[in-house]
Amino acid sequence: MPATGPDFISLQARDLDASQAFYEKYLGLVRSPAGPPHAVVFETTPIAFALREIVPGTDLTSIAHPGIGAAIWLHATDVQNLHDALVADGHTIVSAPTDGPFGRTFTFADPDGYQITLHDRA
Repeated sequence: MPATGPDFISLQARDLDASQAFYEKYLGLVRSPAGPPHAVVFETTPIAFALREIVPGTDLTSIAHPGIGAAIWLHATDVQNLHDALVADGHTIVSAPTDGPFGRTFTFADPDGYQITLHDRA
């Protein structure tokens, strides 16, 4: 039986509580009541997005850009205001907002250095 497409995205986080707070504060994500104790699953659609404790044997501190080679894009309704809030609080912007085929987009680094792109065209 063939795979039908992506169904779940999970990022390992050095400090699960701090990463959860970051995604809740800046992206407005809401934690789902479902999920194991070692992870935070957010109520996102159409694909579940989660943060989890670091898997034994993984050393995120030795990696400059975790997830290198993978592109993680999230849809948002107010990309420019999200960008401005991140900038105002001193967070790293990897690429400035631009307008293109996916609407307004920009890329930021989360607390662990994952590069996340936001776009506003559904």
